Amino acid sequence: MTSEQTSSAATPAPKTGTRRRALLVLAAVALLAGVGWAAWYLLVARWHQDTDDAYVQGNVVSIVPQTTGTVVSIDADDGMRVEAGQALVHLDPNDAQVAFDQAVANLAGTVRQVRGLYSSVESGQADLAARQVAVRQAREDVKRREGLVASGAVSREELAHARDVLAAAEAALSASQGQLSRSRALVDATEVASQPQVQAAAGQLRQAWLNLQRMAIVAPVSGYVAKRDVQLGERVQPGAALMTIVPLEQVWVEANFKETQLTDMRIGQPVEVHADLYGSDVRYDGRVASLGMGTGSAFSLLPAQNASGNWIKIVQRVPVRIELDPKQVVEHPLRLGLSMHVDVTVRDQDGPVLASVETGRAAPLLATDAYAAQLADADALIARTIEQNLPSGARARQ
Repeated sequence: MTSEQTSSAATPAPKTGTRRRALLVLAAVALLAGVGWAAWYLLVARWHQDTDDAYVQGNVVSIVPQTTGTVVSIDADDGMRVEAGQALVHLDPNDAQVAFDQAVANLAGTVRQVRGLYSSVESGQADLAARQVAVRQAREDVKRREGLVASGAVSREELAHARDVLAAAEAALSASQGQLSRSRALVDATEVASQPQVQAAAGQLRQAWLNLQRMAIVAPVSGYVAKRDVQLGERVQPGAALMTIVPLEQVWVEANFKETQLTDMRIGQPVEVHADLYGSDVRYDGRVASLGMGTGSAFSLLPAQNASGNWIKIVQRVPVRIELDPKQVVEHPLRLGLSMHVDVTVRDQDGPVLASVETGRAAPLLATDAYAAQLADADALIARTIEQNLPSGARARQ
């Protein structure tokens, strides 16, 4: 064999060694990647459950009239910020004003009538005393005449007449006692302000005052106006939605996790949330507030009927409520319905799956005092009307 043939036969050896080294490097890289992925999964990934099937939810407060009326002014429009107690819509107050004036006059007249009841008790006591004197005198007259009949000084006819006078006096006394009892029953253990007739008239005035105040429809909470449907001149009825208010500081996220993701999820676990509106640069810190009591299909308008017809298994989703840090929500406001990405850290599984019973709650979850001033003003007006219709001496004593 020549030297050229020998060199040509040896050339494949270096190519085979290079290929083997490349395959070894590739295998090593794949092995390292697999080990890295396994380590990442065991140390990090398996403690996280995430979904982008999540949306912003919040309270949507409907503004509805409490009485019938015609809209004469609208003071708020979509997107405006309003404060609790601020007037949003005004209704025509003329009918309510007439009813209010009638209620004031009715209360004033009732107070004066009740004063007459107290006076009738006093006059009834005086009449009763006079009747008692008349009965006593009639009895003495009968007693004297009975002693004189035997001697003939007084005739039997005169004695019979005296007895008739006594019977009439006793009947008048009984009638006076009954009348006094009826008068006392109307005023016993009461003052003018607490007398039932006055209380009934005061209730009518309170209702008329509230109806007059409700001509101005106020915001029960602070927030932003949305979905204004009311128009000028519209005749509105109680319960008809005029607009809504959204308090954006009270929003939360509803994340719809697959049922297979809820195995290790517990109330109180930390959550990292990102909004598509702001991207990954803005992070919200939250916590799992509650896990839904049913899947979305269970509460749908037409629930699935899996026991009839052909059946295909579909992985269900359960809504999970996530509370956000209020300070972060103020810094980066959200809107209802925005898409969110949610990542729940499930490493700490000490929390409960279902909420426990809360006892001794000092305050309700949501409340408003926007209407409290209306009733306080009505009570002040009632007290003032009663005082103005009392006699001068009674006012001074009060």
